[in-house]
Amino acid sequence: MAEKKKILLIDDEEDLCFFLKANLENTGEFDVLVSNTGDTGIKLAQKEKPDLIFLDILMPKMSGDEVAEILLDNPATNKIPIIFLTAMVTKEEIGDVALKKRGGRYFIAKPITTKELVGAIKKVLGI
Repeated sequence: MAEKKKILLIDDEEDLCFFLKANLENTGEFDVLVSNTGDTGIKLAQKEKPDLIFLDILMPKMSGDEVAEILLDNPATNKIPIIFLTAMVTKEEIGDVALKKRGGRYFIAKPITTKELVGAIKKVLGI
């Protein structure tokens, strides 16, 4: 069996994080770390070196864009792929694809299914 991929989920919606973590881990393919704040998410990324980060854009205190810039400026975390989770765009706006790339960044519109998350992870990580 292949080694599980480590995923970091940074989102202030605790219920969403609970369900996404449970659903991803239930696939048997992923270990999921969760942070409900940007600053804690940055620390976890630096310490744990996840394979991929799902990052909410709209969060209190520190936005997802600010978190991403800090991670990209740090040599210890700048190679970790980031997929933004957002309710700022709808699935209707991005079309029938779950994962959309704009300006070099990946976006997924909320709400999201486990199948869409797994597909996005595999596409971005090339697995």
